[in-house]
Amino acid sequence: MKLTELFAEEIVREGALTRRALERVPEGRDDWKPHEKSMPLGRLAMMIAGMPAWLTMIVEKDEFDLNPPGGGSSSFARELKTNKELLDSLDTGIEGARAALSSTTEERLLQPWRLLVAGTVVAEKPRHVMLRDSINHLSHHRGQLTVYLRLNDVAVPALYGPSADDQRFA
Repeated sequence: MKLTELFAEEIVREGALTRRALERVPEGRDDWKPHEKSMPLGRLAMMIAGMPAWLTMIVEKDEFDLNPPGGGSSSFARELKTNKELLDSLDTGIEGARAALSSTTEERLLQPWRLLVAGTVVAEKPRHVMLRDSINHLSHHRGQLTVYLRLNDVAVPALYGPSADDQRFA
């Protein structure tokens, strides 16, 4: 199996699991956080919904600056307030990633990609490594979201296996 196919199939699978968690985000609780140092629920949910779009960016661009010198916005998603908006953003990101991976080459995935902050390179790795890191990062934050759900007394979905609330085998 080609790397392009592997990653395309994986983001579709992970996207379906992410959808299960985002569907349960309680609306109107955007500012809630479990601790003063924690990210607010709304920001966490928006970040998760937008993360699949990073795969498209990694495939199509050579670098990305989180805080470009001279200002400007590094965000590529508008504020998402409803579950529908979160899910639409997720679906758009998954489809974009799948399409970008389908139209690229194995050779491109071996080439370096750079993440910058204010013009300074903070990470430079082959694209396939950055893709893997991005999917792992999505899983990490989705796990955070399930904790937020539990603390808001929202049923936690089965992801890789049953949860206390959802007994299906993912």
